[in-house]
Amino acid sequence: MGNIRPSFIKIRAIRLCEEYRDQFNADFDHNKALVAEYTDVDNKRMRNWIAGYVTRYMQRRQD
Repeated sequence: MGNIRPSFIKIRAIRLCEEYRDQFNADFDHNKALVAEYTDVDNKRMRNWIAGYVTRYMQRRQD
C-alpha cells in the first residue's frame, strides 16, 4: 500500500509541476530546494511532503 497524502499537498505539488515544468525532475533533493525557493512554506515537514509528491509525480510522468 502506498502513502495517502492530503489533497492540499497534491494540489500545491501539481501546480508547481505545471508552472515550473522544465525545472523539476525525479531527484528529491533537487526538488526540495526548488520547493523551498518557489513556495512560502516555512514548515520543514510540509516542504518535504510537497517535494516528495513532486518527485513521485515526475517519476510517473517519465514512464
